[in-house]
Amino acid sequence: MSEGQPPHSRAGACGASFAAAVLIACAGGGFLAYRLAHPTRATLHAASPVPAAPAAAPTGPPAAEATPSAAVSAASPAHKIPEVLPDLTLPGLDGTPHRLTDWKGHALLVNFWATWCEPCRREIPLLRSLRRERSADGLEVIGIAIDYSDAAEKYAREARIDYPVLLGEQGGYEAAAAFGMEPVLPFSVFADRTGRVVTLKVGELHPDEAGFILDRVRDVEAGRLSLSAAREQIESGIGRLNVRRAASVRDGAH
Repeated sequence: MSEGQPPHSRAGACGASFAAAVLIACAGGGFLAYRLAHPTRATLHAASPVPAAPAAAPTGPPAAEATPSAAVSAASPAHKIPEVLPDLTLPGLDGTPHRLTDWKGHALLVNFWATWCEPCRREIPLLRSLRRERSADGLEVIGIAIDYSDAAEKYAREARIDYPVLLGEQGGYEAAAAFGMEPVLPFSVFADRTGRVVTLKVGELHPDEAGFILDRVRDVEAGRLSLSAAREQIESGIGRLNVRRAASVRDGAH
């Protein structure tokens, strides 16, 4: 892999190898909900080491495939998933620096994506809808583009992204690591109004998963669920949804 090769030219190769090798234990988002609910160190690895990002611009991390269950390989050291949103600062599309804490007081869905990542692109209409439909719950969606700024700006216009987009051209890998994640796309972080991380969902986010998780975030904010209970429900609930989705795909193939 050449050092100067742009992200989109590498996406196909990364995605192809990743589909069979990089998966999430305990059904995607449930794995990370479990790790948050239990005091251990969460790790997400690629089957082969992902190249480190160069100083000037990011390389293309593999795209996570939407799979119902899986195994995690041990390719690199573990990172700790934070209990609260890290105090990250990244530029917006207009170049103005923004901190995640600027949106304190909102429930947050922080989505890590890239223009060359097909599952990431498929998520965008859902993210736009969630922001609109959950506005009464105070939800804000924040996109963090692990991509070149010109590509992200162009795609944001074409896709009519109406939620804030931060650019991770320089600091995207560090931002992912701050959430305990390797550079795997897409992944989404769900946090309550106080900034507590409720769960992380790795791979393409589906409407039923998003609704299930956001309902638990709302219950936590209303005091109907403890944070640990919400995480346990997300762990089991996302697992059931993934199994149901896999069965539907299997039945449709016959």
